[in-house]
Amino acid sequence: AIAPHVFLLGGGPHPTAAPEHALRIGFDAVCIGEAEISFPTLVGKLQVGGNWRDTPGIGFLSAEGNFQQTPFPPLADLNDYSPFPIRLNRFGHIEITRGCPFACAFCQVSRMHGFKPRHRSIEAVCKAVAAMRRAGRIDYRFITPNAFGYGSPDGRTLCVDAVRDFLREVRTAAGSGGRIYFGSFPSEARPEHVQDETVALVKQYANNKNILMGAQSGSNRLLAACHRGHTIEEVYRATSCIVKAGLLANVDFIFGLPGETDEDREATIGAIHHLTKLGARIHTHTFMPVPQTPFASAPPGQIHPQILELLHQTLLPSGQAYGNWKEQEIMGREEF
Repeated sequence: AIAPHVFLLGGGPHPTAAPEHALRIGFDAVCIGEAEISFPTLVGKLQVGGNWRDTPGIGFLSAEGNFQQTPFPPLADLNDYSPFPIRLNRFGHIEITRGCPFACAFCQVSRMHGFKPRHRSIEAVCKAVAAMRRAGRIDYRFITPNAFGYGSPDGRTLCVDAVRDFLREVRTAAGSGGRIYFGSFPSEARPEHVQDETVALVKQYANNKNILMGAQSGSNRLLAACHRGHTIEEVYRATSCIVKAGLLANVDFIFGLPGETDEDREATIGAIHHLTKLGARIHTHTFMPVPQTPFASAPPGQIHPQILELLHQTLLPSGQAYGNWKEQEIMGREEF
């Protein structure tokens, strides 16, 4: 048991999407959404014994046990906050963009951070890179819903000059011994933004040998139902572009998406065969419902025998697939 004087504060994707659930399992309060403003405000009130319940952007249970939520604070300007606590000598991946205009039906990003992207400035990113370099860190990775969307005012328009300026300046900040990973884990790229120019920038400035790209399904009908905003044909074109440049194309697929029909599954199997012939590797996932999304009430995905056969007899033995599809399917069954 936790001592009664300990104040339990939750935050992140689950408390944001299901704040009342987080409170009823034991948290005293939760930060809902972004917490750059709400978290230090609440901590400051606790330190002086103030009324923390009027902190903007939090949820809590009243004395009667009713859920209450305060109004949200203004959205954070990423340039006002370091991506990690430099003064504590703690480092991680550098968030360069927050928010996504596409609002895919299975994804929480747009609901949590908004539909209009906000970008951390090149100057602020380079400052973080320089701090990591001084601490002896040489690997620099970036968090963004879409790497090649950097600098785009709407997240849909490709701004090649902004991506070029970003990579050039980060390359300088990283120095000759620094390794830059852009468009690969822990981020990815949208297929329509994978162009000869953007891939050439990765080759020129970055160190990754692969580009991770979201397809999610081989069915154009299901892609439209998920609000993906691209077709499978665009994935084929982007894959060819990546392979032509001498890089490995890692392509995301989600098995067991809600509403998937036999025809959709056949289209996905056909797409996977086509992509692997082009030279792609399949990054496998099993659908898991996420709160606050259009697919939140859908049951977890199950791997169809046809997909299992494809995985076990072809993709896995040949090294053409990787990912956590099996663990995700088990987790989904246990939680549902």
